[in-house]
Amino acid sequence: MNTNRHAWVLGATGQIGRTAVTALLADGWRVTAVSLRGGRDATWPDDVRTVALDRDADGALAAALGDDCDVLVDMVGFHGVHARQLTALTGRIGAAVVVSSGAVYTDGEGRGFDTAGRPGGDPRYPVPIPEVWTTVEPGDSTYATRKVLLERELLSAGKELPVTVLRAGAVHGPGCRTPRELYFVKRILDGRRRRVLAYGGKSVFHPAHTSNVAELIRLAALRPGSRILNAADPGTPTVAEIGELIDAVLGVETETLLLPGPPGEDHVGDTPWTIRHPVVYDMTAAERELGYRPVTTYADALPESVQWLSSRLSGRGWTDAFPKLFQQYGPALFDYATEDALLERHHAR
Repeated sequence: MNTNRHAWVLGATGQIGRTAVTALLADGWRVTAVSLRGGRDATWPDDVRTVALDRDADGALAAALGDDCDVLVDMVGFHGVHARQLTALTGRIGAAVVVSSGAVYTDGEGRGFDTAGRPGGDPRYPVPIPEVWTTVEPGDSTYATRKVLLERELLSAGKELPVTVLRAGAVHGPGCRTPRELYFVKRILDGRRRRVLAYGGKSVFHPAHTSNVAELIRLAALRPGSRILNAADPGTPTVAEIGELIDAVLGVETETLLLPGPPGEDHVGDTPWTIRHPVVYDMTAAERELGYRPVTTYADALPESVQWLSSRLSGRGWTDAFPKLFQQYGPALFDYATEDALLERHHAR
């Protein structure tokens, strides 16, 4: 193995970061794992160097970086300031791989994730969405606009700093702070055998397992270039199919009430995947430019995720186990009383 190649991984103890470190190690890289607290994963070998770093502290990133960084992998770049941190390192790093988001895309009418909650704001994307498709305008107002600003400032470095930007789908896998699968797992663990899904259970929000994103990071590190690539799984299960897969993992059967239209004001039938029109990312560019082949499928990766979610919930409430998920979706995600009232009205008809 060639251990002369050195990768610096920012956000190394996060969901994608842990998996990316492991993938780079397996490919023969020396890895410096960088995070806010300088932690390490129990599976990493002792020769993984860890660094505690607050990247938002003035000059901290430049001061901590050594002189032999072949690739800097950034899992926690969120806005233009972070892009400028990296472009200022041109000449000190060979290349960069930066995780962005598929949330940056808009449809032909300018609708996107930022407008999805408004009347008439549901985006209708092409299926699948290619990387050349339109995005929101760069700015500081939303997560998506900040990500586009990050992307454009990074790519402005051109050949002087090759940067691969990965627009990730709905990321899943152990370690997720906002695990969508909890919507089904918690209901089953709570003994519920009925559920409600809006849009006939046909919503599709293209998933991206951490190991597939890590494989793209590994390949991009080996093939430096300035490019934008989608990052997603090989399949696009509907929300109803995801529920059935989780039922199978936990060995239960669940009755599902399929609402033909959108969730009501009470949010019953709304899930973290629920969207009127499908969101599917085109992966042909990654296959062509990097030789990408997925490491796993959604179904094959699911048992490990379900086991991890179940262990996280053991002995504590979901809001304590996943505070960021609660912050994002609120208590309506598991409002069983309102859900039961709708189910009873349906069965009384």
